[in-house]
Amino acid sequence: MCAAYLPIVCSVFTMGKQALEAMPRFKLNSGASIPAVGLGTWQSEPGLVGKAVKEAVKVGYRHIDCAKAYKNEKEVGDALQELYKEGIVKREDLWITSKLWCTDHNDVEEALKGSIERLQCEYLDLYLVHWPCALKKDAEGTGPEDFVPLNIKGTWAAMEKCYESGLAKSIGISNFTVEKTKSLLSHCKVRPAVNQVECHPLWQQKKLWPYLKSEGIHLTAYSPIGSSNSPFADINVLELPTITKMAEKYKRSPAQIALRWNIQQGHSVLPKSTHADRLASNIELFDFEISEEDLDEFAKIEQHRLLRGDEMWVNDSTSPYKTVEELWDGDI
Repeated sequence: MCAAYLPIVCSVFTMGKQALEAMPRFKLNSGASIPAVGLGTWQSEPGLVGKAVKEAVKVGYRHIDCAKAYKNEKEVGDALQELYKEGIVKREDLWITSKLWCTDHNDVEEALKGSIERLQCEYLDLYLVHWPCALKKDAEGTGPEDFVPLNIKGTWAAMEKCYESGLAKSIGISNFTVEKTKSLLSHCKVRPAVNQVECHPLWQQKKLWPYLKSEGIHLTAYSPIGSSNSPFADINVLELPTITKMAEKYKRSPAQIALRWNIQQGHSVLPKSTHADRLASNIELFDFEISEEDLDEFAKIEQHRLLRGDEMWVNDSTSPYKTVEELWDGDI
């Protein structure tokens, strides 16, 4: 179903003998339409990520979210090739995202072509600047000795060339705050189509989301059902009282409630799983709606950013961010 309040395009595809409703999509400022639900591949273990990709596509996923930094693009690409050969999907049926790692700001096109080669495709549907940070070309970590100054103007100009050449059908950013996005918009020729950030009922991006919406930039939510690696180990998104109450009311799983909340905000989501049953359940989101009255309950949830590892971008000598507060412009 296509909810009236969502800028979604719907169609129908046939997969094998079973006709399924196509994955709903959100229209981007680039003119392309991104699937509402995609498969996250961060921290998917070698030997499992390929199986997860194949299973996900078979049950209806059409967006695979990748990154050089995840170190599994080759396995993802191999799995996609198997799907093409089996006739499950064609390349043009899929939306493939990857990201520019922080060591590659001076070699954007080369880095993009590297992801294309590993993923075994001729182009990417979306290429994102992974973090607003830059590291030495040969850096293997994020120690003080690894940082170099970030020239986001130069990086974005190179991203724009990748867009203009067709190597990336859309370009965007990830982990950019309101202020960092404003800075980018002050000089870009091609506006970012997407900002991929942590977003779930426990961290609703109450500052960033309205700003992106006003600028016509789509928000894609990573960790949309929380994160098992959170420093807030005692706070589980799926065990929040609001989530469990809504799960009981709508007769859905807590994960489905959390994902549906994001969808109804107009965000695409990237749940990660390597389990077939969860992969199937995580896209069963379009035959119910959370009422406006119940959505108001989500706004009352005390907010906590769950992202773990953001301190790796912080040091008092070479990083542009001396504190975590500076990295997130105070929105922590």
